[in-house]
Amino acid sequence: MATPVNHPSQHPGRLPGARTAGITSSQALLACGILYALLYPIVNDVIAATMYDGYSRMSQAVSELSAVGAPSRAFLTATGPLFNMSLIAFGVGIWASAEGKRSIRIAGALVVAHGAMGFLWLFAPMSDRDVIAAGGATSADSMHLVLSAATGLFVAAYVATLAVGFGWLFRLYSVLTIATALVFGMLSGQVQQVEAGEPTPYMGLLERIGIGAWLLWLAVVGIILLRAGQTTQESARTPR
Repeated sequence: MATPVNHPSQHPGRLPGARTAGITSSQALLACGILYALLYPIVNDVIAATMYDGYSRMSQAVSELSAVGAPSRAFLTATGPLFNMSLIAFGVGIWASAEGKRSIRIAGALVVAHGAMGFLWLFAPMSDRDVIAAGGATSADSMHLVLSAATGLFVAAYVATLAVGFGWLFRLYSVLTIATALVFGMLSGQVQQVEAGEPTPYMGLLERIGIGAWLLWLAVVGIILLRAGQTTQESARTPR
């Protein structure tokens, strides 16, 4: 008797060649969010900051690593699109994990839009702070500030929207995430000091606390949705 062969088309949710591990496409997409959260500080604060001699993680903004003339700009310009695509993939993964919950689908769409907006950063690098202090700011600097504000709005929107689809504990965590990201983001927005050529002793630290809260939230959401999907798969395989 011929042995039946499972064709890949019989498992539409699986990645080709990943049947043994049982990795579905939605799981791979959700993993992109976790990888984003892990790699972002490594790429920026470990690799790029090391390339920039004299850069201070404590007092300088993350954006200065990709500023015009920065020695780490070429590296971050090359890796930036990869992060944008990872965020878009994560948003698609959130959408695919919604299981009929509208709030989760909306949150996934917002994450996709956030990732797509990220490509605009390529056209809006900030100028060197000495150039800005000397009055040499350009339209790219203005666009940079607009994108920074839009980023804060996107993060607040999808963190709040996704929280609606879960229990009170995750909602509380999401509220704390929004509060931390927005408060420390505003505290780090020391535009007037930069324009005046004044020191910004804790700007980098404050910004990184806000970014860290958001990155942690991305990883937590990815893990929660991955575990929920795994539980659903196990329940479907259990005989009734």
